[in-house]
Amino acid sequence: MEAVRILGKPTTITWDYDEEADVLYLSIGEPQPAVGVDIGEGIILRYDEARREVVGLTLIGLGARLLEGLAGRY
Repeated sequence: MEAVRILGKPTTITWDYDEEADVLYLSIGEPQPAVGVDIGEGIILRYDEARREVVGLTLIGLGARLLEGLAGRY
């Protein structure tokens, strides 16, 4: 199996949060077209097949899960 590059070089992380859909989009560098790979628990890994590297993550239901996690603490 060939290696997959994950943050192989320093770069900027950009993000966008859709409050209505409760989805956080993280992009390594500028957002770009990529294949989405569902890795479970509301996490979609965004992968550039041509360059064989991770280019972002999509986190579904982040706000709801955060509130759920905090509820047990307070």
